[in-house]
Amino acid sequence: MQPSYLSSVIKQFEYYKSLGDKTFNQLSFEDLQKEFAEDSNSISIVVKHLAGNMLSRWTNFLTEDGEKTWRQRDQEFEDSYTSKDDLIKNWNKGWQCLFDAITPLSESDLERIIYIRNQGHTVTEAINRQLAHYSYHLGQIVFLGKLVKGENWQSLSIPKGDSKKYNVEKFSKEKGKRHFTDDL
Repeated sequence: MQPSYLSSVIKQFEYYKSLGDKTFNQLSFEDLQKEFAEDSNSISIVVKHLAGNMLSRWTNFLTEDGEKTWRQRDQEFEDSYTSKDDLIKNWNKGWQCLFDAITPLSESDLERIIYIRNQGHTVTEAINRQLAHYSYHLGQIVFLGKLVKGENWQSLSIPKGDSKKYNVEKFSKEKGKRHFTDDL
């Protein structure tokens, strides 16, 4: 395993958090609660699920099962936020729990076994599992935000029609090793 794995994965998590933050900045509380179909999830519900998952998975990450007995997963799919501030506070609490758990890890921790619902994972596998899970839901959040805002959506990536301009800027820089999020 390359020594850059932990720093790289932390940057990936920071990137996905930033996508959520940038989406929330464009939306009102009512926008965050909008459901597009019966039994669909609003951004608010997806946030509640992510925060619940993060608190369960990352609390005492190396020493306790990632599915905590106190977690009420089914309730994560009931929107109970009373304000945008309440939603963002819970969002940040989940991310803080993740970063508090992952930041002190060392390369020697990566092959340790941790459990999620009694299933053993190496720390690397558990991190990768959560990174994939969170990126999946962040895609949903961004997509729903874009649907809500319509033509008023401010792109979080390369806007349509700007690929050539974006590439000219990127290729104007010297080749060098850097993380793709360093320029964001």
